[in-house]
Amino acid sequence: MAKILVVGSVARDEVVRLHEPLRAGSHLEAQSVCQRLGGGGANVAIPLAHAGHQVLLLAPLGSDATGQELLRELAAEGIDTSALARVPGPSTRSLVLLEPNGERTVVNLHRCREAAAPERLRALAADAIYVRSRASDLTPLLAEKIEHGLVGAQLPPCEPGSRPAQVLVASESDLEGTLLNDPWALGQRVAGRCLKWVVVTRGSKGAEAFSSREHITVSPMPATVVDTTGAGDAFAAGLLHALLSGAGMKEALESGVAWGTAAVTSEGSFLSREAVVALLAATQPR
Repeated sequence: MAKILVVGSVARDEVVRLHEPLRAGSHLEAQSVCQRLGGGGANVAIPLAHAGHQVLLLAPLGSDATGQELLRELAAEGIDTSALARVPGPSTRSLVLLEPNGERTVVNLHRCREAAAPERLRALAADAIYVRSRASDLTPLLAEKIEHGLVGAQLPPCEPGSRPAQVLVASESDLEGTLLNDPWALGQRVAGRCLKWVVVTRGSKGAEAFSSREHITVSPMPATVVDTTGAGDAFAAGLLHALLSGAGMKEALESGVAWGTAAVTSEGSFLSREAVVALLAATQPR
C-alpha cells in the first residue's frame, strides 16, 4: 500500500435534518441530529486509511477542546496526525443541513486557518499527495512536490497556474458558468504542462475523465440516497486508491463512482471502515 499525504481541513460537523426541502425565504421545521467528525481533508484521508494506506493529514486544528477531540478521533480512524498544526482559536465548525432526499447544504460557521503557508509540507515524503483545499499559498509547494510523485487536487481554485498536479478532480456542482465547457483546457490553465487527467464528477449522472487524447465516461450506480455529505471526497479517495494500486483511468473512475455511491447510502461525513472493507471485497478477483 502507498504512503499518502492529504492536505485539507478537519471540522466538527453539526448535522440538522430538515423536514422539507430548503426554500429561500421560507420557515422550515428541522431536528438536530448529531455532531460528527468531518472536513474535506478528513473525509478523503479516512477511507484511504481504512483501505490500508499509510495516510498523513496536513491540516490546521484549533487550540480549543474541540480540536483535541478531533485529534483523538482522527487517530482512532488510523490517521497519522503528526502534520496537523494547532493554531490559536476555535476549530473549524460546519453546519450540515440535510434535506429529506439526502441532499446536503454546508454552512461554514468558522474556518480555522494557519497564519502562513504550511512550509512543513516540503519535508514530508509521500507516494502521492491529494489537495482538498483552496488555499492559494500551496502553489509553490506543490510545484516542488510534483517532481517526486503523484499530485492530485480538487477544483476550485481555478486561477491560472494555481494547482500544479497530474490529476485534477472537479465537481460539476462546484463550477459555475462555462468553466466546464472544455474541461481539458480548464485543467491545462490551472495545472500547466504536468497535467495528465481532468476528472469531472456529475453526481447522479456518473463521472468523466479527460486527457489530451481521451474522453472516458462511467455511468452512475443505483443507490438509495440517505446523506450526500462527503460523497465527492469518497469519490476522490476511491479514485486515488485505484490509481495507486496500478489501475488505468477507466477502472479508477469506476472505483471512484463505487466509493461515492457507497457514501450516500448511509449517514456520515466519510466512509466507514466497514463500508471500505465491503468495497475492497467486491473488487477482489474471484
